Amino acid sequence: PGLMQTDGNANDNNEEDAKSEFDIVLDKVPGDKKIAILKIVRSLTGLGLKEAKQIVDTPPQTLKEAVAKEEAEKIKKDLEEVGAEIVLK
Repeated sequence: PGLMQTDGNANDNNEEDAKSEFDIVLDKVPGDKKIAILKIVRSLTGLGLKEAKQIVDTPPQTLKEAVAKEEAEKIKKDLEEVGAEIVLK
């Protein structure tokens, strides 16, 4: 039991450290919202149309990694406003 407790504490510390940076994951894309979502994905990632379309067509996909909390929340809000489902990890 003592070892398990130590492992639990280590995991808690890692989660707290990770909360300052988030990965933005495009979780679900409704078919009728793809074009609006695609435009935002392209502006966020700087990808070309073909690459961005692949991301939008095959969720879940990580859009950005290690993003500050404030920026991650803004990006999540922008994408959710056009119908995407976003997960911050």
